[in-house]
Amino acid sequence: MRYHYPFGEELHPLVQQDRTPKKAFILGVYASAVHAKWKIENKIICQALAVASEPRIFWDGNQQEATDIIRRINIPKELGTLEPTGAHLNGPSAKTLDEHILSPLGFTRSDTWLCDLLPEARLNPSQEKVISERYNPLIKQYGLNEVTIPLRSKEFCNEQRANEISSELEESGANLLVLLGDIPIQQFLNKVTEIQYSSLQQYVDLFGYGTSTEVVINKRNLQVLPLAHPRQIGALGAHSKKWHETHLAWESKIR
Repeated sequence: MRYHYPFGEELHPLVQQDRTPKKAFILGVYASAVHAKWKIENKIICQALAVASEPRIFWDGNQQEATDIIRRINIPKELGTLEPTGAHLNGPSAKTLDEHILSPLGFTRSDTWLCDLLPEARLNPSQEKVISERYNPLIKQYGLNEVTIPLRSKEFCNEQRANEISSELEESGANLLVLLGDIPIQQFLNKVTEIQYSSLQQYVDLFGYGTSTEVVINKRNLQVLPLAHPRQIGALGAHSKKWHETHLAWESKIR
């Protein structure tokens, strides 16, 4: 089924493009989107409206790329303009990944295989609210498309998807699996291997933060390294001060 953003862009999955062997496999939760500022007569309707899929997985929010993507979106002149939003609202998790996870571990993007439990973007409550209140009332009058991207749910990875990720992990050749937050532990690792923890806190209680341990996936011995989600690490919006400080302490220790 095809899904569409406000003003017509089609949703597409974000997957690893460089399929050569890698040292580390990074598993996140779900893909993000390109966000634009929607204005009508200099009045801001939405500071960060999701309008298109990112150009690649864990996109860093490059402003020129954002501008090019947003410019190709047709919007009736009566409905104002779309323009790039603040740099901090596109790609913040990717910047955190590069600066506070890959760099401390001694990796670059070329060393890593990137993956999400769900390779497509989903609408969060704030996006749903602005679409419902500000976009939907305009659909009939201006011939706009309906927004059909599903809402974010609690399940990002079923058994079939877990098997697909296991195959990607094997294809990557990586010996280190880095999990970003609780959800990859619960929805992937708990499905494909026998472990005695189901959250980052439980892992830390057993082994300490930033310590890797051995797991077996598809008959391969791998090192697994659960870390906090980039939202926590980078203090992006609502976040856990505890995990932010825990990660920064680990980072300063290993650099």
